[in-house]
Amino acid sequence: MGAGQVRDTMEKLIYQLLKDIGEDPEREGLKRTPERVAKAWEFLTRGYRQDPKALVNGAIFEEDTSEMVLLRDIDFFSMCEHHLLPFFGKAQVAYIPDGKIIGLSKLARLVDMFARRLQVQERLTREIAETLDGELSPAGVAVVMEAEHMCMQMRGVEKQNSIAVTSCMLGVFRDNPATRSELLTLIGHGQRRMF
Repeated sequence: MGAGQVRDTMEKLIYQLLKDIGEDPEREGLKRTPERVAKAWEFLTRGYRQDPKALVNGAIFEEDTSEMVLLRDIDFFSMCEHHLLPFFGKAQVAYIPDGKIIGLSKLARLVDMFARRLQVQERLTREIAETLDGELSPAGVAVVMEAEHMCMQMRGVEKQNSIAVTSCMLGVFRDNPATRSELLTLIGHGQRRMF
């Protein structure tokens, strides 16, 4: 199915959804809503149409360094696969090179690519870490994510001040407590910094 057909189908579904919840999809404020929602969903799920190898695009460089690289406070936005509601927050991505480094912007792009799919935070965290590990074969990779989930804040338990924290530690970050401790100190884990 081509992109135009997908958008047409989505527009019809949104039109019907508006009717099913008791709205008039023909009233002025809603006439273009199906089109706008379809375009928004194309944007919000663009990660399905991206490939990690193409995204990295050769931005891996030989470098004789073995010191930790950390990119902190990467904003991300995703959609919960259980309720199709947003969750969003900050990602911390670290690795310890073993002869290769990657362009810093690629770390943020990897976070964005996987976030722009229907997700659960646990899998999102792991996918980023495992992809970086596979691309670089570093001594270690760590990803820590903190997020607010609208499915917990807007509905269900309605806990507005809850933050979900997930981590994936590979290599020396998993095996060496001193390395893990250094990382957690650098990212300020345990301090509420998000907002």
